[in-house]
Amino acid sequence: QVQVVGSGGGSVQAGGSLRLSCVASGRNLCKSGWKWYRHGPANERDVVADIDHAGRTWYADSVKGRFTISQNNADNTVSLEMNALKTEDTAVYSCAYVACSGSYYRGQGTQVTVSS
Repeated sequence: QVQVVGSGGGSVQAGGSLRLSCVASGRNLCKSGWKWYRHGPANERDVVADIDHAGRTWYADSVKGRFTISQNNADNTVSLEMNALKTEDTAVYSCAYVACSGSYYRGQGTQVTVSS
């Protein structure tokens, strides 16, 4: 079993920055990658960034050039650096650890609020 705990988030003015992080723990971890999600008002979940075990990254068009996903394999952590935040980035964000088995282990969501 894998446990994932997220941290970060908060409130910031438009143009500001925030950093989100998640850490995975458990026995015999085998990682395929990490994903960051943004949750919509109906709790729909869209991937905004992901990173695979080799460090290859993908970003949604809406965050490309502003958000950066990174991982630390030694610590089993992932981070999402969010810069040049816009009011439309306001949402609940969560991460998921993707195990080698294909199973997803999700962290709790964290609120990001961007004010104008």
